[in-house]
Amino acid sequence: MNLTVEKTEKLKGEAVIPGSKSHTIRGVVIGSLAEGVSELKNPLNSADTMAAVNACRELGAGIDSSGDNWLIRGFHGKPCNPLKTLDMANSGTSTNLITGVVSLGDFEVVIDGDESLRTRPVQPLLDALNILGAEAASIRKNGNPPIKIRGRIKGGRTKVDGISSQYVSSLLISTPLADEDTEIDVINVHEIPYIEMTLRWLDEQGIKYERNKECTHFKVKGNQAYRPFKKAIPADWSSATFLLAAGAITESDILLKGLDINDVQGDKAVVGHLRKMGADITVEKEGIRIKGGKLRGAELDLNSTPDALPAMAVLGCFAEGATRLYNVAHARIKETDRIKVMAEELTKMNAGVEEMKDGLIIRKSALKGTQVNGYYDHRVIMSLALAGLIAEGATKITTAEAVSVTFPCFVDLMKSLGSNIKME
Repeated sequence: MNLTVEKTEKLKGEAVIPGSKSHTIRGVVIGSLAEGVSELKNPLNSADTMAAVNACRELGAGIDSSGDNWLIRGFHGKPCNPLKTLDMANSGTSTNLITGVVSLGDFEVVIDGDESLRTRPVQPLLDALNILGAEAASIRKNGNPPIKIRGRIKGGRTKVDGISSQYVSSLLISTPLADEDTEIDVINVHEIPYIEMTLRWLDEQGIKYERNKECTHFKVKGNQAYRPFKKAIPADWSSATFLLAAGAITESDILLKGLDINDVQGDKAVVGHLRKMGADITVEKEGIRIKGGKLRGAELDLNSTPDALPAMAVLGCFAEGATRLYNVAHARIKETDRIKVMAEELTKMNAGVEEMKDGLIIRKSALKGTQVNGYYDHRVIMSLALAGLIAEGATKITTAEAVSVTFPCFVDLMKSLGSNIKME
């Protein structure tokens, strides 16, 4: 499908932000590992979260996702043999966390996904699990899915490359259920807020572990258990990034509801990024208000917020002077190489963009509408839609159906705020 966006000068209104993908997937996994019935309130129902739901069902969890609240009957840390390949679709988070879950079983499991997922490295996690006693390998010997894992991890001391925080989170969630204590050394740590999110879940579960401040060393007590819980999933700051950016680059007044400024999600740092660029953002009792106006270029370290890179690149096209996004080389191992893709597609729209090894330099540009490639990457597609709001003429974005991965209601919300946008 294609998404067509025409220049929109003004946005106005209120929007309720859907639940956090990252929290929802952690909730599904931990609820499945627990004994008894857990309840997730306000979960995100999207392609990514359903990949986790479907995998956990195959591993023995009973999950009712038919209503606004999801009920999860867990398998008490003892996954069942699914007797089939687990299809993780396009969800990297689900793939990595489920890889840790299946390492707790005494049987072989194959995990696979779509063509995009097959380009994403998982070898650092496989290496770490092998040290702990599992047999884990990339079937095509390229470090990517499809992968096969045979448990059971025993515990011990392992190390993992933290280029993706998901590898660390996977180990932190699975190792409390190993028979012995586990020590985890993390090298090259990135995306620390996502590790902190996982630790928050462990804290709420009463899981015993030790850590250092830098998130480079953990000691996890073995032979623990997860218990059932009831938890409301906070709104997704990663999704809110796109509406915050839309408000900042147009003459707008938008109130975003459901966001918790105190939540551990890393992408709430986007508020600081936008304020540094001169955006008018206020935290009100009802939500977060963004008003459009002039922006200035800034130097922004996106190490903890790599998912924000595509949207911030578009903001750079609108801001006076130059914007430098740096320390975010790990954005290259997401659904696409987002540094390369955003440079190429914004250049098609007449943007002044310079690709660096670890980020982008963007200069204020008079964007022109044209056809651009979304590469089935939900964050690239939504970011190019933002570019279409300020470009002259119409912008057509291909593979737009991929927005359903994390933000199924994106187009409807943008329409409700007054944007000239349509899916066709």
